[in-house]
Amino acid sequence: MINNKMTKWRKLALGVLTLMGSMMYSQQTITLKQAIEYALQNKSDALKAKLDISNADAKILEAKAGALPKINGTANLTYNPIIQEIALAGQTFKMGQPWNTNAGVQLTQALFNQQVFVGLKAAKSTKEFYQLNADLTDEQIIERVSNAYFQVFTTQEKKSTLESSFASTEKVRNVIKSLFENGLSKKIDLDRTNVNLTNIQTSIKQSNNGIAQAENALKFYMGMPIETKIQLVQQDMEVTPHLLENTVSTDERTEVKVLLKNKELLEYQKKASEAAYYPTVNLTANYNWQGMGDKFPLINGRSNGVMWSDYSSIGLGVNIPIFNGFATKAKVQQNQIEIDKLEVDLKDKKLELDQAYQNAKSQIENSLSSIENQKANVQLAESVLTDTKSNYQYGLATLTDLLDAENSLVEAKNNYTTAILDYKIAEVQYYKSKGELKTYLK
Repeated sequence: MINNKMTKWRKLALGVLTLMGSMMYSQQTITLKQAIEYALQNKSDALKAKLDISNADAKILEAKAGALPKINGTANLTYNPIIQEIALAGQTFKMGQPWNTNAGVQLTQALFNQQVFVGLKAAKSTKEFYQLNADLTDEQIIERVSNAYFQVFTTQEKKSTLESSFASTEKVRNVIKSLFENGLSKKIDLDRTNVNLTNIQTSIKQSNNGIAQAENALKFYMGMPIETKIQLVQQDMEVTPHLLENTVSTDERTEVKVLLKNKELLEYQKKASEAAYYPTVNLTANYNWQGMGDKFPLINGRSNGVMWSDYSSIGLGVNIPIFNGFATKAKVQQNQIEIDKLEVDLKDKKLELDQAYQNAKSQIENSLSSIENQKANVQLAESVLTDTKSNYQYGLATLTDLLDAENSLVEAKNNYTTAILDYKIAEVQYYKSKGELKTYLK
């Protein structure tokens, strides 16, 4: 009886584990939009970019600290075993007491410090820089995920073409086998067809590996566990022609905004260097309490010979730089050179983005034309294969003609698939070059 109960519990536990396993490894249907959203929430690059923004808040707080008052407490206790004496008028006098303690608090406030003021402005600009950099990171993730998503479809489509070719060739092989068995065909024709079938089957197995690698690359760019089973949506590969513009402004591109914000930071850095020319003004105030005597002061008072007294001071300090060997001048010159270098980078980046836009625009136009041509070519190849099969059965075509026609159809289908892939990749580049990638694909 007990064994029966244990067996039931084991079966129940096994059933639960099986259900959990099936849920973990069940296939998930993912659209391109879902893949992008998942990547933006889980990919390490996106997560680190968000952490950089949070880190910028800490830097702003650190910069504000320079403008806020500084308050420090101090305390010390000194014991003098041997006290220095001086001789005066034939007598000696001790210069102090055996015990001396002091405690106090000091306040320091910067009233004027140009470097602090510049640092506050630079800290706010730094956060804006990290926010732009996060936007740029998102665009790069969207681009990588989109291209990887399309690549999976391409490998899957090429596998489907091979499977269709295998089924077609297998039918031909069966016809040849029947003709051979009835003495109407040569054995070499049957052997060549079987060899061709084996080759196609090998290519199908290789394509399975290619699909797995493409899916793993997509999951990596998404930040998704590799063991997750996914199924993509065919509609995301549909070709929808767009109205192409002749020119586009690069000023709204995130890459340009990042460079402009970086230039702003370099200008603040230059101002921070120039701040070394300005004087600094600081206010200091302190209050102290002191005890001295022959006995341990912390537990004794005036009645036991320990004298306690307090004192305070308020001061205003001004530091005026006069000459530091041209160090500040050299640093300012270095800062200006960095700004000039960034200006060159900015000009080059705009030229690069203009080129990318024109290339993407041209690729879209070429891909649309190629898609139409390859689609017509597939129809023609299918027609040729059908006619060749019929002619072969009546002895009007050779086996070589038949195999060539089959291979031509496979090549035409693959070319059509590649043309679609080229179009989708060019589409991503087109909207990226316009600065509209996030709004278009999200």
